[in-house]
Amino acid sequence: MLKLEKRPQPSKFWTYAAPLLAVVITIVLGMGLFAFLGNDPILSIKTIFWDPVFGEFAYMDRPEVIKKAAPLILIAIGLSFGFRAGIWNIGAEGQYIIGAICGAGVALAFYPTEARWLIFPLMIIAGLLGGLLWALIPAILRVYFKTNEILVSLMLVYVAEVLIKAFSIGLLRNPDGFGMPGSRNLRQYASAANNEVIAGTGMHWGAITAVFAVIVAYILFTRHQFGFNVRLAGQSPRAAGFAGVNANRLVMRCLLLSGALAGVAGMFEVSGPAGQIMGSFPSFYGFTAIIVAFLGRLHPIGILLAGLLMALTYIGGETAELTLNLPSAAILTFQGMLLFSLLAVDVLTNYRFKFAGAEVR
Repeated sequence: MLKLEKRPQPSKFWTYAAPLLAVVITIVLGMGLFAFLGNDPILSIKTIFWDPVFGEFAYMDRPEVIKKAAPLILIAIGLSFGFRAGIWNIGAEGQYIIGAICGAGVALAFYPTEARWLIFPLMIIAGLLGGLLWALIPAILRVYFKTNEILVSLMLVYVAEVLIKAFSIGLLRNPDGFGMPGSRNLRQYASAANNEVIAGTGMHWGAITAVFAVIVAYILFTRHQFGFNVRLAGQSPRAAGFAGVNANRLVMRCLLLSGALAGVAGMFEVSGPAGQIMGSFPSFYGFTAIIVAFLGRLHPIGILLAGLLMALTYIGGETAELTLNLPSAAILTFQGMLLFSLLAVDVLTNYRFKFAGAEVR
């Protein structure tokens, strides 16, 4: 009889092998999905994973992969601190949106000032503070009223979505836009444009900040007391208490850190790839970043690689939609398969199969 048996210690092998196996399973399931929809499964996978990097038009797609990966990595790095400590911020999407609103608001308040040396740093601060303050709400409610941060942060996403739609037709609407919803295009406003630092590479300030965040997070997790406290609280809350870790302070720090990084990601997005505040502002980065965080094993380097992989599915998926007529819902389903495959395979990290008395490792 086949049964699951809990391991004495989590398997180090499956800790790192599970994400790789999950990717393989997702590709196999995706091929089945694409075949069911009447498409060539091998060509579909090639279009999604190979063509954006090595295809005929890769020189145009590679910079877009970098731009897509930047907000995913930034948000996922912030989430990883809370997730490692057992603090579940599911509302990074809302913090990302509020950061975009605040960053754009600062830029438009100073329009048409051409002092980039002043405006752009102020936008970064505004985006960071916007996301931080939006995360402060579930943090305060968790610490002082013992509410569930999962529900509160998630519900605030819907509030943020209503706010961005209201701003796009209200306070931030372009006065020269003939009544159409949406703010001025920040990419045409030199002081607020988040352009590529090196032309043709996709490396704008958001991407550079994402790489910097990966480095800082790695140092914090491996060399700093804060990172140790985060890991200890996640592994053994009771031991963390005996070690003098203030649980409430840790909750506040982790939620505020994740909110700040999500907010600044939104600011870089609205001043760069998106360009303006719209009711249809690029969304779901905050939710997709959860997949990125777990696919990267909550490790900064893993998150960097997972962010690039997920961005590849975005760009490759868009190409597949255009060239192979794949429906967008199929691409979203394919991305969702990655999370479910990871959750399924991740069981092997803490459990092992036993069959007729023999262990299957």
